[in-house]
Amino acid sequence: MVPSEDAAPPLDVDQILADPGVRIVVCCGAGGVGKTTTAAALALRSAERHGRRTVVLTIDPARRLAQSLGLTELDNTPRQVKGIDVEASGGELHAMMLDMKRTFDDVVLQHTDPAKAAEIFANPFYQAMSSTFAGTQEYMAMEKLGQLHARGDWDLIVVDTPPSRSALDFLDAPARLSRFLDGRMLRLLLAPARSGGRSMFSLVTASFGMFSKVVQKVLGAQLLTDLSGFVAALDSMFGGFRQRAEQTYRILQANETAFLLVAAPEPDAVREAAYFAGRLRDERMPLAGLVLNRVHEPAAAQLGAAESLAAAERLAASGGHEGTVEVLRAHATLAQQADREQRVAARFTEAFPAVPAVSVTAQPADVHDVDGLRTIGEAISRR
Repeated sequence: MVPSEDAAPPLDVDQILADPGVRIVVCCGAGGVGKTTTAAALALRSAERHGRRTVVLTIDPARRLAQSLGLTELDNTPRQVKGIDVEASGGELHAMMLDMKRTFDDVVLQHTDPAKAAEIFANPFYQAMSSTFAGTQEYMAMEKLGQLHARGDWDLIVVDTPPSRSALDFLDAPARLSRFLDGRMLRLLLAPARSGGRSMFSLVTASFGMFSKVVQKVLGAQLLTDLSGFVAALDSMFGGFRQRAEQTYRILQANETAFLLVAAPEPDAVREAAYFAGRLRDERMPLAGLVLNRVHEPAAAQLGAAESLAAAERLAASGGHEGTVEVLRAHATLAQQADREQRVAARFTEAFPAVPAVSVTAQPADVHDVDGLRTIGEAISRR
């Protein structure tokens, strides 16, 4: 258990999932802590127990979410999850995985005419940026979340973010986009498009002077031409990009959003969770609580590690039953691990004593199906 649970209120996940005023739940944390499984379990519980029309969006390209929900694949379009128990509740569950290039393409198609869209799609810089450019995934995640929210088709959107430093990029996407759009280089590249469409060659030779020659030398003439063409083609769209990103950012600050930190009782994971909690506090975003996954709890919690080891040694010295000795030693090992986990978890709860928390006991096997997700959902909702 989390050591400071008596200081922090227990996390009531069902209250969050049942609240019609909560329309977005964002699960964030380090990699490898069960974040994707947690998001899927919450979405399933929202649909089955609380009767909400729910969609879970994963930004993690791993296939675990699709497999656990019994889907052969996930893509950029929500797919309904069949075979779940929603007859009594009337809920629905849909799932999707972010395809950042397709999302970018959809935005271009939505906000430009077909001829301009074709020009943008053919631009080499766009092809690179829409597939691999740093930060594109996080910005497109903001776009996709904004689209899902704007459609109004969902009672609840559950977002499974990348590992937390990338999830911080998810939060930073609007500000980074604004810095990019307002940067000196971009304004220079936009100059020919806004002054009659002079060629990049003319711009380099007549307008940039020595500065442009240095840029051309560093970037290469072709890349600079591609970049200029890309910027010129997207010029009319930039205001919309920024406006939508900032609008989604405001949604993330609103009371209709609940952030859930997911961590394991390991130093790196708890440190990431604490770092993220500080950022959410600074950004005035609603942190609903901490889900501490994979916690180990001895069956006989009242028997400490030292007592168990001492009993094992006495029994072994007196020629006692070997099986009992091994059980006592195994219990001591588990109790020691639980003690270590409590000390690690305390680093978070002591720093953020008012943040509600819930512990989820380590499962005997990985979750691969809907039944496993139900088990996780029940464990998270245990108060």
